[in-house]
Amino acid sequence: MIKVANLVKRFGDTTVLDGIDLEIEQGEIIVVIGPSGTGKSTLLRCLNFLERPDAGRLTLGDLDVDVTRATKADILAARRRTAFVFQNYALFANKTALENIAEGLIVVNRWPKAKAHARAREILERIGLADKADAYPASLSGGQQQRVGIGRAMAAQAEVILFDEPTSSLDPEWVEEVLALMKRLAAERQTMLVVTHEMGFARDVADRVVFMEGGRIVEQGPPSQLFNAPRDPRTRDFLRKVLAAQPAVST
Repeated sequence: MIKVANLVKRFGDTTVLDGIDLEIEQGEIIVVIGPSGTGKSTLLRCLNFLERPDAGRLTLGDLDVDVTRATKADILAARRRTAFVFQNYALFANKTALENIAEGLIVVNRWPKAKAHARAREILERIGLADKADAYPASLSGGQQQRVGIGRAMAAQAEVILFDEPTSSLDPEWVEEVLALMKRLAAERQTMLVVTHEMGFARDVADRVVFMEGGRIVEQGPPSQLFNAPRDPRTRDFLRKVLAAQPAVST
């Protein structure tokens, strides 16, 4: 169980998250949609303490913490329970695909190098990149780099994987291979919180779609309800615009 209660984040005088309440059950796939600049990515970053929230409470499994009083130990515990997939891959340029996947296991989890590398090879096999173990990021396509980024998150065996617009930096030809991997994870009931503009993915894979605007959750529900019969006019207006702009969404 992941629970966010009254989460607030400000940047100067601007309130980016304005009292977010959200619960995610184990094995649930939640997709967050909404206009750019509405706090979607900030929400993910606050759950991982990449950004320090200004108020609220966060529950991740057996960790329950007031975010304003979170200690270094609390933050480390939260990061061990979450794994982050970045828009821009965030791979170490001087490390191979195998080393990128193993790094967190060695540094954060304190695994012996041999054990971490064995786990990384298992992950590379699962994501279809076993032959790229010794390849550096510069020699990989964008889609391959993002799959390594997802593989790094998979290796952590976290309570939840946080995906921050994982296809937004990809050329169109690489988007489907990344979405296919995410769909496989969803089929395995890996708990996922996904910020994306891929409406086809949201329709096909999400258990629940959350629409955010202005730093607040406006509406949420199963894809069939939210896409076909949204209750709030702001949701209807957003979907009308975004679906008109993406006539050939991924399925």
